[in-house]
Amino acid sequence: MWQINKHQLPQLIAGAKPVTELCEALHVTPYNVSKHLRVLKKAGLVEVEKQGQQRIYALAAAFREKLSRNSNTLDLGCCQFHFDKLPE
Repeated sequence: MWQINKHQLPQLIAGAKPVTELCEALHVTPYNVSKHLRVLKKAGLVEVEKQGQQRIYALAAAFREKLSRNSNTLDLGCCQFHFDKLPE
């Protein structure tokens, strides 16, 4: 997967976004973003909604709930991500 730094992470959690917008925000090719979003979807971290030709991705509701129960912290064992504000 591509390396996500602390400045890019808010782009991923700032509400539902189409792949093209994520590509622009993260400076990553559509192929790479789509490929990685499929992995995140399979893991239950993101949900996808089809709107015409576009796919709109957002954090999965169950994942957002899990974050809110854990003080908005995702602990992967090797590292932690702190989310100050989750999208509604």
